Amino acid sequence: MQEKELTTKQRLRSIKKFNARKYRELKRLRRRRSVPVSEYTTQMADPNNLLEIDDLHTYFYTDIGTVKAIDGVTFQIPRGKTVGVVGESGCGKSVTSLSIMRILQEPQGQIASGAIRYNQLAQNRAIDLVKTPLKEMQKIRGGEISMIFQEPMTTLNPVFTIGKQLDEAIALHSKKMPKKEVAARSVEMLKLVGIANSEGVYKMYPHELSGGMRQRVVIAMALACNPNLIIADEPTTALDVTVQAQILDLLRSLKEKINASIMLITHDLGVVAEMADLVVVMYAGRIVEQGTVQDIFHRPMHPYTIGLMKSRPNFVESGDRLYSIPGNVPSPIDLPNYCFFRNRCSQCIAACDGAYPPLMAVSDTHKVACYLCENAQGKDGE
Repeated sequence: MQEKELTTKQRLRSIKKFNARKYRELKRLRRRRSVPVSEYTTQMADPNNLLEIDDLHTYFYTDIGTVKAIDGVTFQIPRGKTVGVVGESGCGKSVTSLSIMRILQEPQGQIASGAIRYNQLAQNRAIDLVKTPLKEMQKIRGGEISMIFQEPMTTLNPVFTIGKQLDEAIALHSKKMPKKEVAARSVEMLKLVGIANSEGVYKMYPHELSGGMRQRVVIAMALACNPNLIIADEPTTALDVTVQAQILDLLRSLKEKINASIMLITHDLGVVAEMADLVVVMYAGRIVEQGTVQDIFHRPMHPYTIGLMKSRPNFVESGDRLYSIPGNVPSPIDLPNYCFFRNRCSQCIAACDGAYPPLMAVSDTHKVACYLCENAQGKDGE
């Protein structure tokens, strides 16, 4: 018993030393006051992409070990397209978006490695957001890349009025705009997201609004500066079906108006089918399948994706119990070397006992990380 306690203490002590080293490394990196532009400029793999995430690893250095929240994610967001990111809670969807915005809870949360290449159209250059200094990131956040957060009550500041918060977001990226025009723009955005009493809401505090109204205010704030990329993290969770349809129509019209791209994070597969051009399916911090919306919805190939499709409520069939994927997601600390879904999969083969499967191309647009699809090249369209 004493030996076991001693071993646990030694393990926790080594984790603490490792974390302290990582914190010091981050502190040294942040201490640099000026970073030359050449250090964070890069080249896009495809100039038609607005954003390229390349082998991204985002870790949280906790007291009980390193949580590999994002463990080698690679996908692209083309200009003018909507990419839907789906998966169970805790699979890494929101952490991916926080990594893009560079608003991880530091020093525990850090981007360990990888690149996030952003096509900065206004400056006619591409930059790596991982290496971009925070001063430059402050100009990009809200102006060029904006985010609709999942929980509006923690997004809005309770001690300031709705109008003051909207004005601040607009004025920060439009410094030459007069105050009256800024206020008029704020009221216009509130009307745009379906708030009837926009002048009255402009003067209210967040606690005076319902959850749905607060969500619409957050959406108005994100869209106010006509960003190139909109990251929508469960944007319609607190809204009723009618308002949800209005918000989705608004996002679509804005995308077409300014040729913006959308990264849509959601659990609602119906919203993905309606909104997305491309779909990325994540599980335990990795991508298990990606392709066009037709590939994923009409020809799902990974057992996990098939399970997600079967889990959708079906109003045609009645009397049957709603399907749920058996088992639990593995702990993000000390993940196994083999496929993370193996212990929950009913279609395991001998190869599943080996190394984690790479993303295999089964068509020009469809990739799957599963040994069942190893010989499926060219059969996807049959």
